[in-house]
Amino acid sequence: MTTLGIYGTRLTTRYEETDQMGIIYHSNYFVYFEEGRTDFLRDCGMKYKDMEELGIILPVIEVNCKYKVAAKYADELIIKTKIEKLTPVRIKFNYEIVREKDEVLLAQGFTEHVFVNKENRKPMNLKKFNKEIFSKLKDLMS
Repeated sequence: MTTLGIYGTRLTTRYEETDQMGIIYHSNYFVYFEEGRTDFLRDCGMKYKDMEELGIILPVIEVNCKYKVAAKYADELIIKTKIEKLTPVRIKFNYEIVREKDEVLLAQGFTEHVFVNKENRKPMNLKKFNKEIFSKLKDLMS
Protein backbone atom coordinates (compact mmCIF):
# COMPACT_ATOMS: atom_id res chain seq x y z
CA MET A 1 0.00 0.00 0.00
CA THR A 2 1.47 3.34 -1.05
CA THR A 3 0.42 6.83 0.02
CA LEU A 4 2.34 10.03 -0.70
CA GLY A 5 5.71 8.32 -0.98
CA ILE A 6 5.08 6.10 2.07
CA TYR A 7 4.79 2.35 1.69
CA GLY A 8 3.18 0.10 4.29
CA THR A 9 4.21 -3.51 4.82
CA ARG A 10 1.94 -5.66 6.98
CA LEU A 11 3.30 -8.46 9.13
CA THR A 12 2.33 -10.48 12.17
CA THR A 13 4.94 -10.99 14.87
CA ARG A 14 5.97 -14.58 15.56
CA TYR A 15 6.60 -16.36 18.83
CA GLU A 16 10.26 -16.97 17.98
CA GLU A 17 10.77 -13.18 17.80
CA THR A 18 9.92 -12.69 21.47
CA ASP A 19 12.32 -12.52 24.39
CA GLN A 20 11.97 -13.97 27.89
CA MET A 21 9.63 -11.10 28.84
CA GLY A 22 7.23 -11.97 26.03
CA ILE A 23 7.96 -8.90 23.94
CA ILE A 24 9.56 -8.62 20.53
CA TYR A 25 13.34 -8.72 20.93
CA HIS A 26 14.91 -5.40 19.94
CA SER A 27 17.08 -6.65 17.06
CA ASN A 28 14.00 -7.91 15.19
CA TYR A 29 12.98 -4.32 14.47
CA PHE A 30 15.94 -4.07 12.08
CA VAL A 31 14.64 -7.16 10.27
CA TYR A 32 11.24 -5.44 10.06
CA PHE A 33 12.95 -2.36 8.58
CA GLU A 34 14.56 -4.59 5.97
CA GLU A 35 11.22 -6.16 5.10
CA GLY A 36 9.67 -2.72 4.74
CA ARG A 37 12.52 -1.48 2.55
CA THR A 38 12.53 -4.60 0.36
CA ASP A 39 8.75 -4.43 -0.16
CA PHE A 40 8.94 -0.70 -0.84
CA LEU A 41 11.54 -1.15 -3.58
CA ARG A 42 9.88 -4.25 -5.07
CA ASP A 43 6.46 -2.65 -5.28
CA CYS A 44 7.99 0.42 -6.89
CA GLY A 45 9.53 -1.74 -9.60
CA MET A 46 13.08 -2.07 -8.25
CA LYS A 47 13.72 -5.48 -6.75
CA TYR A 48 16.99 -5.84 -4.85
CA LYS A 49 17.85 -8.85 -7.00
CA ASP A 50 17.37 -6.87 -10.21
CA MET A 51 19.54 -4.05 -8.88
CA GLU A 52 22.25 -6.54 -7.93
CA GLU A 53 22.12 -8.07 -11.41
CA LEU A 54 22.77 -4.56 -12.76
CA GLY A 55 25.82 -4.35 -10.50
CA ILE A 56 24.36 -2.19 -7.70
CA ILE A 57 24.43 -3.20 -4.04
CA LEU A 58 23.23 -1.20 -1.03
CA PRO A 59 25.21 -1.95 2.14
CA VAL A 60 23.97 -0.34 5.35
CA ILE A 61 26.32 2.32 6.73
CA GLU A 62 24.18 3.59 9.61
CA VAL A 63 21.07 2.42 11.46
CA ASN A 64 18.97 3.76 14.29
CA CYS A 65 15.84 2.70 16.12
CA LYS A 66 13.88 4.45 18.87
CA TYR A 67 11.60 2.11 20.78
CA LYS A 68 8.35 3.69 21.99
CA VAL A 69 6.00 0.86 22.99
CA ALA A 70 6.76 -2.86 23.08
CA ALA A 71 5.37 -5.11 20.37
CA LYS A 72 4.23 -8.53 21.53
CA TYR A 73 3.63 -11.96 20.09
CA ALA A 74 0.88 -12.05 17.41
CA ASP A 75 0.68 -8.27 17.09
CA GLU A 76 -0.24 -7.22 13.59
CA LEU A 77 2.13 -4.48 12.52
CA ILE A 78 2.49 -2.03 9.68
CA ILE A 79 5.99 -0.92 8.73
CA LYS A 80 5.72 2.48 7.07
CA THR A 81 8.72 3.09 4.84
CA LYS A 82 9.76 6.17 2.92
CA ILE A 83 12.87 7.67 1.40
CA GLU A 84 14.04 10.59 3.53
CA LYS A 85 17.16 11.57 1.62
CA LEU A 86 18.72 10.68 -1.71
CA THR A 87 22.05 11.76 -3.16
CA PRO A 88 23.87 10.21 -6.11
CA VAL A 89 25.95 8.17 -3.61
CA ARG A 90 23.61 7.54 -0.64
CA ILE A 91 20.02 6.81 0.26
CA LYS A 92 18.33 7.08 3.65
CA PHE A 93 15.07 5.32 4.49
CA ASN A 94 12.81 6.24 7.41
CA TYR A 95 10.55 3.73 9.12
CA GLU A 96 7.64 3.83 11.53
CA ILE A 97 6.30 0.63 13.00
CA VAL A 98 2.71 0.87 14.20
CA ARG A 99 0.35 -1.69 15.70
CA GLU A 100 -2.44 -2.04 13.17
CA LYS A 101 -5.42 -2.43 15.55
CA ASP A 102 -4.94 0.88 17.39
CA GLU A 103 -2.32 2.66 15.24
CA VAL A 104 0.02 3.10 18.23
CA LEU A 105 3.56 4.02 17.20
CA LEU A 106 5.84 1.26 18.49
CA ALA A 107 9.18 2.25 16.99
CA GLN A 108 10.75 4.58 14.49
CA GLY A 109 14.13 4.63 12.88
CA PHE A 110 16.22 4.83 9.78
CA THR A 111 18.79 3.01 7.71
CA GLU A 112 21.33 4.76 5.53
CA HIS A 113 22.95 2.99 2.60
CA VAL A 114 25.68 3.71 0.09
CA PHE A 115 25.40 2.73 -3.57
CA VAL A 116 28.27 0.34 -4.26
CA ASN A 117 29.55 -1.23 -7.47
CA LYS A 118 29.08 -4.96 -6.97
CA GLU A 119 32.10 -5.84 -9.07
CA ASN A 120 34.78 -3.70 -7.41
CA ARG A 121 33.01 -3.05 -4.06
CA LYS A 122 33.59 0.70 -4.32
CA PRO A 123 31.05 3.48 -3.83
CA MET A 124 29.41 4.64 -7.03
CA ASN A 125 27.55 7.65 -8.32
CA LEU A 126 24.16 6.07 -9.08
CA LYS A 127 23.04 9.08 -11.11
CA LYS A 128 25.94 8.47 -13.52
CA PHE A 129 25.89 4.66 -13.34
CA ASN A 130 22.13 4.26 -13.89
CA LYS A 131 20.20 7.50 -14.32
CA GLU A 132 16.89 5.63 -14.74
CA ILE A 133 17.04 4.00 -11.28
CA PHE A 134 18.22 7.24 -9.68
CA SER A 135 15.29 9.12 -11.26
CA LYS A 136 12.80 6.45 -10.11
CA LEU A 137 14.08 6.72 -6.53
CA LYS A 138 13.92 10.50 -6.67
CA ASP A 139 10.31 10.34 -7.91
CA LEU A 140 9.41 8.13 -4.93
CA MET A 141 10.36 10.88 -2.50
CA SER A 142 7.34 13.03 -3.39
